[in-house]
Amino acid sequence: MAILSTGPIENNPVSGVRPTQQVTIRLVSRAADSLTVSVQGYVLSTTRTLYVSEVISIAPNEALTRNYFADLDAYEFVFETSMEGAEQVGISVWGKQASGQLVDAHRVVDHEKNS
Repeated sequence: MAILSTGPIENNPVSGVRPTQQVTIRLVSRAADSLTVSVQGYVLSTTRTLYVSEVISIAPNEALTRNYFADLDAYEFVFETSMEGAEQVGISVWGKQASGQLVDAHRVVDHEKNS
C-alpha cells in the first residue's frame, strides 16, 4: 500500500471569506491495467474528522476528476493505492473559489511534490 497526503491545508477566512470553497482532485492512470485509489478527506480542527471516503477505480490511461466541499478552516486529503499502482497514477489537488477560480496557494501537483 502506498499512502500519499496533501498534508494539512490551512484555509482561514480572509475578509470573512475562505480562499477555497471547493477542492478538485484529478487522478490520471498511466497503468496498463485498472487500478484503485482510496480518497479520504479530513476536516482539521481540534480533532481530525473524516468527511470524504471514496474508492475510485481508474481504467488504463483514464483521467478522472472529483470535486469536494472545502469551505473549512483546514483540511487534508489522503490517497491510498497498491504499491504497484503508486508510480502509475498522477494525483493533483486544486483549491477553487466559489467562482471556480483556482487558488494557487492551495494546489498540490504530483510532479512538484516529488521534486
